[in-house]
Amino acid sequence: MKSIASLEDLIGIEHCKVGFYQDLQQKVEQLKTSNDELEKKRQEIEAVLDGITDLMLVLSDDLKIQQVNHVFTKWFPGVDPIGKYCYQVFRGQKTTCPECPALRSLDLNEIVKDYCIYKVDGSYRHFDLIASPLKSEGTGERNVLIFKRDVTRDKELQSQFNQAEKMATVGALAAGVAHEINNPLAAISGFAEGLQRRIKKIKHLVEPELVEDFSEYTDIIIKECYRCRDIVQTLLTFSRPIASSHGPVDVNKCVRDTLFILKHHFKEQRGVTLKTNFGENLPVIMGDESQLKQVIINLLSNAFDATKGGGLISVSTRKSSEDGVELTVEDSGCGICIDNLDKLFEPFFTTKKVGQGIGVGLSTCYAIVNKHNGEIKVMSQEGKGALFKVTLPGAGL
Repeated sequence: MKSIASLEDLIGIEHCKVGFYQDLQQKVEQLKTSNDELEKKRQEIEAVLDGITDLMLVLSDDLKIQQVNHVFTKWFPGVDPIGKYCYQVFRGQKTTCPECPALRSLDLNEIVKDYCIYKVDGSYRHFDLIASPLKSEGTGERNVLIFKRDVTRDKELQSQFNQAEKMATVGALAAGVAHEINNPLAAISGFAEGLQRRIKKIKHLVEPELVEDFSEYTDIIIKECYRCRDIVQTLLTFSRPIASSHGPVDVNKCVRDTLFILKHHFKEQRGVTLKTNFGENLPVIMGDESQLKQVIINLLSNAFDATKGGGLISVSTRKSSEDGVELTVEDSGCGICIDNLDKLFEPFFTTKKVGQGIGVGLSTCYAIVNKHNGEIKVMSQEGKGALFKVTLPGAGL
């Protein structure tokens, strides 16, 4: 016989259901509120991360890239880094970098700061790097957080500031020296010209051979005075302010003026042969003549240093494929170690001995050429010389 539920039983069941659904509804509302709060915090964190202009990435303990922020896609468009080793993506290497800051941070379990330089989109970029160890409390997994800040512009400005101060000092000295030298040169050339006029008046009283000798000597004196004056003027062009205005520049003339200044280097260094090949009808470029001469003199000085034991230095100019000008300085000297090629344009990097250089020459060249919308490249093999190629766009005149 079937039992019949009483009214009290039915009321009790419905009451339990109502209480259960009420509790469930409250839980759902709480979850919705928590989810909204979490979404709001996620958006806030995402906005903060999007506002950071530094490259951020998380590496595993074997240096595989786990996560990156939006900056990576700007620096390396079209590259998927997840799961790849950092030294493959950033350096194009098959092994870890020497003194890797990420590994040092994991080994020391502390924040490590470092500095690096490598190519991004075909140009050298300088980066300040911070590596911070991360550890998961649940799994014990070790990761490292990397921040990379692009400080290329800061390095360029620092190098230009140092160079500007040096050139300002040289300019002040050159102006004073020019004034002090020009005065006696004017007197010497003036008296030599006076002697020439007097010799003409008394040449009938003196032996012809003596008159000829005096004429030759005075001509040489006047000619050498003019040569000294040209040297002083050329030195003054090197000492002009770094921010002088741009104008039409003949690259061949810049090279010839610089070689004129460096004549003493060839006399001092025996066994060094200079070969020049100037292209004809080169396009005029828009630039600062004094800065471009500074690039040429730095490249030639480095070539002299590389061929101290004797060798060949070749300087050539020609029209580039894009209606610009290409300047090449090549030497048969000691060459450059492959490990140093990527560091050559880094400020204060030098392979010279202490006291022979501070490492701002090539970084200054890079900054000047870049300022002229040009490009500077180096090709070298240790023991087989080096070739520096500067390409500058034409003025379109």
